[in-house]
Formats: sequence, structure tokens, C-alpha cells
Amino acid sequence: MRKIIVAIDGHSSTGKSTFAKAIAAKLGYVYVDTGAMYRSVTLYALQQQFIKEQGGISEKDIVAHLPAINITFRYNKGTGASDTYLNGENVEQEIRGFNVSQYVSLVSAIPEVRERMVRLQQEMGVHKGIVMDGRDIGTVVFPQAELKIFMTADPQVRAERRYKEMKEKGSEVPFEEILENVKHRDYEDEHRAVAPLRRAPGALLLDNSHLTPEQQMEWFLKQLALIRTQ
Repeated sequence: MRKIIVAIDGHSSTGKSTFAKAIAAKLGYVYVDTGAMYRSVTLYALQQQFIKEQGGISEKDIVAHLPAINITFRYNKGTGASDTYLNGENVEQEIRGFNVSQYVSLVSAIPEVRERMVRLQQEMGVHKGIVMDGRDIGTVVFPQAELKIFMTADPQVRAERRYKEMKEKGSEVPFEEILENVKHRDYEDEHRAVAPLRRAPGALLLDNSHLTPEQQMEWFLKQLALIRTQ
């Protein structure tokens, strides 16, 4: 069968990456975690102290250092998924931390950052056969994607998922703080000046507040079958 591009957008903590990885494995496609790319830029900015809790973000420094930021993905045999590498270092765990989550929406809103990341993502999809998730995949990166999905879920449910995930990793963050972060990220993503989070024209809505991973995959396969009969 002809290869297509599957573009998945949506709110934070809806399980976009997990869903996208499962789809890629099912179809034998390449998975690209665009969120990890923006998180990597944010981590780099934190490491270089371009982000200060009291002094805010130095966009000028971040933009100036974009050429020094190299992001790649490598398959991890142990997990069966791809790990994110920042300038040759595996940062898969570091980019998922709460500190990065606090600032990634602000960093990803910088026009020059988005321009650089979008260009890299489009290069990855030239030959199709990819599954990509993020905030602007169906609206900006691949508006021509054959299958576009917009994922969402109740903020309370998403905060509970995030809380459980962080607790399992040994990170103790108050639930109320996580819930506030989820709501704040929604606002930042939806109101940024450049490529705000939107449901792309033709994108299928998937509210997974009360769906299991198996039910989500069943839903996806039905939509894929419909696409392939058109």
C-alpha cells in the first residue's frame, strides 16, 4: 500500500507521543517526536542559562545559538522506541522533566525556533511513511497530510496522567501545580502569535479522556481504512 503521512496535533499530556509510536510500530512507519525537538531546545537554553526563573527568557541568545543545536533520534533496542539526542548526548529523560515543561511553550513560540524546527521536520517527511505529533503538524508542517488527527482530553484527566507518570519516575510535584501547568500550557499554546494550537482543517477529533490505548488504536484503524478507500 502507498505510504502516507499521519499528522497528530493536540493538547499536552493527551498521550500523543505514545499513540503516535504505537501507530508507527503498527504500520512500520518512522516516528518523529516534534515535542522532543522543542524540549531539547528548551533544555539547551536552560543549560546555557538563557532561561532564568527571575530574569525570564533571553530570546536573542537562544536564536543566536540555534546553529549550535543538533537534534537527532536513535532507535533504542531496550525500549523499542527512539531516544532523543542533543548534540550527541541522550537527553530522553532530562527533556521530560518538570523544569523543561515549564518553559517549552515559551521557547517554542519564538519564531526563529519554530522556523528551524519546521524546516527539519519537513525534510524528515519527504519520502512519507512517517507519523509525526506536535502542536502544528497538520496546520503548518504537513497541511497536506493524508490523515490528520487532533487529540484532546479533560485537563483534570491529563493532569492525573502527568502526575502518575512523574511519580513513577521518582519526581514528587504537587498535583495542583501540575494541573495549573497543564492549563497554563493550553493557554500559551492556543494564544501564541506564531502557529498557535488549532484543529487543522479536515483533522479528525479524538477525545481520549475515557479511552484505553486499545480503543484508540481500534478507532485509528477504522479511520485509516476509510482513508484508503477514498
